[in-house]
Amino acid sequence: MIRPIVKDVLFLNQKAESADRSDLPVVQDLEDTLRANRERCVGMAANMIGYRKRIIIVATGLADLVMINPVIVASSEPYQTEEGCLSLPGTRATTRYGKITVRYQDKKFIWHTQDFSGYIAQIIQHECDHLEGILI
Repeated sequence: MIRPIVKDVLFLNQKAESADRSDLPVVQDLEDTLRANRERCVGMAANMIGYRKRIIIVATGLADLVMINPVIVASSEPYQTEEGCLSLPGTRATTRYGKITVRYQDKKFIWHTQDFSGYIAQIIQHECDHLEGILI
């Protein structure tokens, strides 16, 4: 189901809780909502659509990558950039890392550890910040 984008900063500043199999409907809602906002959005966290769960989705160009309970376990090559967010007006300066390693579960709850770089890494960092209640 396509969900409205949450803009309530008090809600967005709350940390997300671990996700489990009962949260698979949230994954579907994230997929549907990202698809509906594809022209202006490259990633989403579950709290952006009203769920305080550790689930993100990232448009990788080839397919959308769902990460459940993601944790960035390593990062290198810091740089400064500006980002926007569907939940906030305008853009803001932030520090990101050119290379990251993420540990996460897929939709079958199988654990993966994967390296990412460049723009995909930046999107993942933005969405993982959402899970920690951090807004740009």
